[in-house]
Amino acid sequence: MVSAVFHAPPDSAPARNAMPHAADAAGAARAASPAPPTANPPAARQAVRTLSQGFWLCVLPPLCGLGLLVGVWALVSASSGIPGPRETWTQALKVFADPFYRNGPNDQGLGWNLLMSLQRVAIGFGMAALVGIPAGFVIGRFDFLGRMFNPLISLLRPVSPLAWLPLGLLVFKGANPAAIWTIFICSIWPMIINTAVGVQRVPQDYMNVARVLNLSEWKIATRILLPAVLPYMLTGVRLAVGTAWLVIVAAEMLTGGVGIGFWVWDEWNNLNVKNILIAIFVIGAVGMVLEYALIRLASAFTFEEVRA
Repeated sequence: MVSAVFHAPPDSAPARNAMPHAADAAGAARAASPAPPTANPPAARQAVRTLSQGFWLCVLPPLCGLGLLVGVWALVSASSGIPGPRETWTQALKVFADPFYRNGPNDQGLGWNLLMSLQRVAIGFGMAALVGIPAGFVIGRFDFLGRMFNPLISLLRPVSPLAWLPLGLLVFKGANPAAIWTIFICSIWPMIINTAVGVQRVPQDYMNVARVLNLSEWKIATRILLPAVLPYMLTGVRLAVGTAWLVIVAAEMLTGGVGIGFWVWDEWNNLNVKNILIAIFVIGAVGMVLEYALIRLASAFTFEEVRA
């Protein structure tokens, strides 16, 4: 009796057994694969919202202030003889179209007058810094000199800048050096006072260490005092350059020649009020740029504890 034994194909059973494992692997792969990113995830929307809010907080307030100025200006010009914003803007386009023309010694463009005023400010301010900063170090370092010069500074500092101009004309026999002298004498006081205050506020522990190490006065000034006094010194420089830019306009109105102050006075003699308004905005813009640059410089060299 012959019995037939039927055997299944050798690969069929493993294949059937492998199918569930393959399905599980595919499901695991699908689960492990990252979900497609959404079009606008919440974090991205929040970042965009924060950036937009910061932008408008920086831009919107100055625009509102400028709009308020223009609105008040337009209202005032409607009831007085002052040119309005539109007329002044049209004239400004003509002035800035050729700011460096020359038709004679007393007829030059706004650019040349502005450069000449900046040159006078740079010379007078530089001389004041060369004298005022070392003087502030010495006055703040030595108590006897501080007591000696404090009454003199308190007496001379409140004097009006234009009161020094006749003395400059008498001594230097010229309008240009007299204007530089006026800038010098008015710019020196903020630098002396702030530098001296900075030296006096240096912690006494620093000076005790210098005394123990037997450091010379030069090393004390360069290694200890200068890093600690630098923020105060730069504050004095910032105040001094603002004073210098204020003084030069008034000095040039009285001395004549080439300069932004003389340009304003000459336009008044020609009854050109539009150019006077243009000069006012130019003077303000230049002063703002100078002060902002010195603020950034002072912030770069100011320690956190001094800023607070």
